[in-house]
Amino acid sequence: MENALLIGLSRQMALGRELDIIANNMANVSTNGFKGRQSRFIEYLMPGASADAFMRPDRKLSFVAEAGTALDLVGGPVENALDAAIKGDGFFVVQAPAGERYTRNGAFSLNAQGQLVTSDGHLAMGESGPIAFSPQETGIAIGNDGTVSTTQGQRGKLRLVRFADPQALKNEGANLFSSTAPAQAAGTAAQVEAGALERSNVQPILEMTRLIDVNRAYTSLSSMMARMDELRRTAISRLADSNA
Repeated sequence: MENALLIGLSRQMALGRELDIIANNMANVSTNGFKGRQSRFIEYLMPGASADAFMRPDRKLSFVAEAGTALDLVGGPVENALDAAIKGDGFFVVQAPAGERYTRNGAFSLNAQGQLVTSDGHLAMGESGPIAFSPQETGIAIGNDGTVSTTQGQRGKLRLVRFADPQALKNEGANLFSSTAPAQAAGTAAQVEAGALERSNVQPILEMTRLIDVNRAYTSLSSMMARMDELRRTAISRLADSNA
């Protein structure tokens, strides 16, 4: 009975983690370029005993173990805006306080210094560094290859990168990702669509359905574990009465 409670607890912890992930996805339904995550779990087998004196080998216990979260890289819907969206496999590079970070949020604007920045104020990095404009320049345009130009000529080219294993990207908050692996030039794998803005790829109806299913499973498991705990207390109480 103790083993059953421990197995149930491992599943309950996994469901609790999945609820957190779904809630985070739902909270970012309106976040530009947000990429949802999905829970991944594996079976963890552990023997209940290791003695060799049993007539039959001990039966292994099947626990639930979290195997991380999968990053959903499906492109979100694109809406018209005075911004830039990435079509394909790639990320914009920005300069954040903690260093170089990556994002799909192309909601660009100009700061007080005339530099191209994201909606959070992070510098958008070009292949030669930050992209800046003088007060006299007009007609800012972004080409499909990321080239940024004005009426006075080219001012840089947005740096687009990709990763061999995008599932290794870590969320940094503010819709930014970090990676311990080196970024690779996106090349032809990504194009820029000017005057467009990629929205979140989270589908609210599906996430709500997942939320309901996981919540039901969590509630059912909690009820089952409570009944098993009550059964154990009853058994101990009766055993104590019989020995009195």
